[in-house]
Amino acid sequence: MKLLQVPTANLDERIKEELEENPALEYGEEEGHEDDPAKEIQEELAPAATAEEGGEDEFEPDGSENEYDNIDISEYVNEGDDDIADYRLRDDNYPDPDENKTIPVRVETSFHEHLLSQLGMLELDDHQQGIAEQIIGSIDDDGYLRREISAIVDDLSFSQNVQTDEEEIRMLIKKIQEFDPPGVCCADLKECLLLQLKRKPQDDDGVQTAYQILEGYFDEFTKKHYEKIQKGLNLTDEGLKEAINQIIRLTPKPGGNYATVNKAESYVVPDFFIFNNNGKLELTLNSKNAPDLRISEGYREMLKEYDRGDKKDRRQKEAVLFIKQKIDAAKWCIDAIKQRQHTLLSTMESIMDYQREFFMTGDETTMKPMILKDIADITQLDISTVSRVANSKYVQTEFGTFKLKFFFSESLSTDSGEEVSTREVKKILSDLIEGENKRKPLSDENLTKMLQDKGYNIARRTVAKYREQLNIPVARLRKEL
Repeated sequence: MKLLQVPTANLDERIKEELEENPALEYGEEEGHEDDPAKEIQEELAPAATAEEGGEDEFEPDGSENEYDNIDISEYVNEGDDDIADYRLRDDNYPDPDENKTIPVRVETSFHEHLLSQLGMLELDDHQQGIAEQIIGSIDDDGYLRREISAIVDDLSFSQNVQTDEEEIRMLIKKIQEFDPPGVCCADLKECLLLQLKRKPQDDDGVQTAYQILEGYFDEFTKKHYEKIQKGLNLTDEGLKEAINQIIRLTPKPGGNYATVNKAESYVVPDFFIFNNNGKLELTLNSKNAPDLRISEGYREMLKEYDRGDKKDRRQKEAVLFIKQKIDAAKWCIDAIKQRQHTLLSTMESIMDYQREFFMTGDETTMKPMILKDIADITQLDISTVSRVANSKYVQTEFGTFKLKFFFSESLSTDSGEEVSTREVKKILSDLIEGENKRKPLSDENLTKMLQDKGYNIARRTVAKYREQLNIPVARLRKEL
């Protein structure tokens, strides 16, 4: 279950950890290494020297040998070559690995690293440098400094034994606010937007008016009380439009455009690919899910050598037990990955068949109501297993990349008694709002009536719930000039 939840982007790292811990597991394309971990064990398995040859380690049974007397290695030395040495995972469900060589690799620089790199351009002494680094470290991922200045003074005093005051910290904050991206290191949204406007050419249409609006009428602007703003600043409709156009181009989260290193959510690697090949849907797994793993041939040869030997001392038997454990662990790892692949494929195939119309057309209104139990019944998997796949895996289609959870939805009845997906209703709701007159946005009551006219039995509170799930604000906040 843990392996099933590992994202495709992190699967390589998980396998590398297993390879480091288990020398009996290796990549299929590797021919061997100079520092072969099996060499030391090989010495332990060399046939024991006889007394006539001057050997000192002739096998002498004692009371502690009983635990080694019944070592059965027949299943390891009698199997066909393909059973262990070529215990591979790849099959025809994966695209050519060479195709993935064209996939770009994202090189990430964290937001705080970006700020620290600019700190080096300031002329600061060691004392100020330490304080500035503490300030940057206190900036959150959105780019805001929400920590109180007095608290930063205390942090420096107690944790670093650096004595400073609020005036010095405010001076350094002003310097950091000159960094890129514009608006960084501010205490709130209003200050952030005003700082960005200051960095714009002041002769651009609407910049100065936009500054006046945010400085004097910030609350009215956030609530879209445009009449009060026009009356207070004596603005025409055209002047207000120009100012609003300047404001909506600003960035409310200046730190949001910078990646967080090693954050799995910072980018998506599809687990599946679905293509429409002349009306036939073709499903493939990302080849990263099919590592070319096998059990080391060298370890198997050592077991054969042990089996051929006549005299077996305690050290040899201990080495054989170690090898058996490592091979068993390698088999378990490979089986777990194969089971992961099987579960992913069977789940996605069931979803693809269930929502075939959507994958053929990309039209959300063609999606059927589908819950976890529907797929669990088809695949004979536990609902919790299907849930793990749906919540952590992505599929790339001709119409975009989707989380598998996207395809699951409850049902809603129509006037004719037919059950339709709530996804279909949300799509129609979204289209209605997109096509509305932005000067007079549709209220939830109007949206409810329009949906009911289309035959959907839906209440106003349900429309409000769906609208919120779509991250669409209420009618008043959708109003435009």
